Amino acid sequence: MKNTERVYSELPESAFEGEVVWSPLKSIWFILNLIVTLCIAPFVVSFSSILVFISLTAVTLCFGHSLGMHRLLIHRSYECPKWMEYVFVYLGVLVGMAGPIGMMKQHDLRDWAQRQKKCHDFLLHGSKILKDGWWQLNCDLNLKYPPEFTIEDEVSKNRFYLFIEKYWLFQQLVVAVPLYLLGGIPWLVWGVSVRVVISVGGHWLIGYFAHNHGQRTWTVESAAVQGHNIRIAGFLSMGEAWHNNHHAYPGSAMLGLYKGEPDPGWWVLNALHNLGFVKNIKLPKELPHRSELVTEVIDLESRVERVPEECKIANFIKRKS
Repeated sequence: MKNTERVYSELPESAFEGEVVWSPLKSIWFILNLIVTLCIAPFVVSFSSILVFISLTAVTLCFGHSLGMHRLLIHRSYECPKWMEYVFVYLGVLVGMAGPIGMMKQHDLRDWAQRQKKCHDFLLHGSKILKDGWWQLNCDLNLKYPPEFTIEDEVSKNRFYLFIEKYWLFQQLVVAVPLYLLGGIPWLVWGVSVRVVISVGGHWLIGYFAHNHGQRTWTVESAAVQGHNIRIAGFLSMGEAWHNNHHAYPGSAMLGLYKGEPDPGWWVLNALHNLGFVKNIKLPKELPHRSELVTEVIDLESRVERVPEECKIANFIKRKS
């Protein structure tokens, strides 16, 4: 078995022998928000509540989940000031999936298992869509021979991360209280429950299709499952739906690698780089060569690669500051 950055096991069975069990906290949290979304949200909808929903969803998914949790905390694909890292990761917690350490363990276990020759259906989204939806949104996988996790001290011993890991669900109150005070029930329902259902449910749905259907530019040989690019979801997922690209270059800060592959997360990151907040951005050409990576398309050289470029908005801000 290959030793990854945080996950290691010498047993092939570690990736596929296990039992899917109901997770009470995970399930009740999602189902309660789903009930509120279906039974209350349609009757308290307003123009302002829709704006609150769109704004908070975009900010937490882009700055929080994609840039904070995924590209920064998990993959360390760029560097930024510590205060910015904390803000981004905290926004990622507000998405409503898990705390920072929980997210790292979920992601790294799945990432590691998918690269093995055989992988449990739970980890590769290998079941029918309804069964997989129930599993991912309401259950956990108890592996018979769980691999070892080694999380770096800067996270595992960080007081801020330990606090929001322990109380990640309660962080919704930081949003819920002001929403209720400013906009009443409509803002509360649409700004918390609807947002959580769309964000968490959407994350699962894109993950399901990204491992079963869609375009592929590369194949990772000997891997249990391949990633697929879901073009229709590229923009709405903040770039996360370019999953075949991510399987090929997991350490890349850029997910939409070519022109015509919208990646809002990269647009924001590029702007922050222009402003001087972000540095040491990792891109595919700077990552170690992978001998197991095979190109599936014949027109790859004709595609226009996206590169860091000047941002007009960032330059305008610098001139005014």
